[in-house]
Amino acid sequence: MSPLFLVFEGIEGSGKSTQARMLADALTARGVPCVLTREPGGTPTGEAIREILLNGVEIPAAAELLLMCAARASHVTDVIRPALAAGAIVISDRYELSTFAYQGAGRTLDMADVRAVSRVATGGLEPDLTIVVDVPWEVGAARRAGTSEDRIESAGAAFHRRVSEAYRLLSEGQHAVMRVDGVGSPDEVHARVVALLRRRFPETFASEKG
Repeated sequence: MSPLFLVFEGIEGSGKSTQARMLADALTARGVPCVLTREPGGTPTGEAIREILLNGVEIPAAAELLLMCAARASHVTDVIRPALAAGAIVISDRYELSTFAYQGAGRTLDMADVRAVSRVATGGLEPDLTIVVDVPWEVGAARRAGTSEDRIESAGAAFHRRVSEAYRLLSEGQHAVMRVDGVGSPDEVHARVVALLRRRFPETFASEKG
């Protein structure tokens, strides 16, 4: 079994974190070496930066971008590359597509600049597949209703609409980026994820029972 780098993406309330965890649990139950991680985070450096980004004071958009990518650089070096080298399947809750959607489209930073900074952070490491758990903006907002919000979650409706539209545009015509319908129960969405993975990586997921 070859190592794989899989990423789950989506707007706030999409259920992407749940789907990343469900897939990791299913693989672990089969005895498949698997590493579940997240961005920003995944390392002590990344988790410290996460606290600043999500729960700290307001910071300029460019500073937010640089902090996100600093966390990513540590994540790639200390977690993702070593796990892939050891033959594991790495499942990350967010990666650089989030930066394009949130800091590029959401914060309206120049996308060429965003891509250039993220490329430095990743060192050119790209996922084998990015799965965008796709739900309408209104569905994500309804799921978050009544919950406490972090700094980015509370950025406002216009911001989150830009992020939602960016995910749709960024996934169009991309072989390594696929959308999965995120409306339904977690088990229903997981079944769609597994069906996609069976088609794309049959040697790894043919026996996955979901």
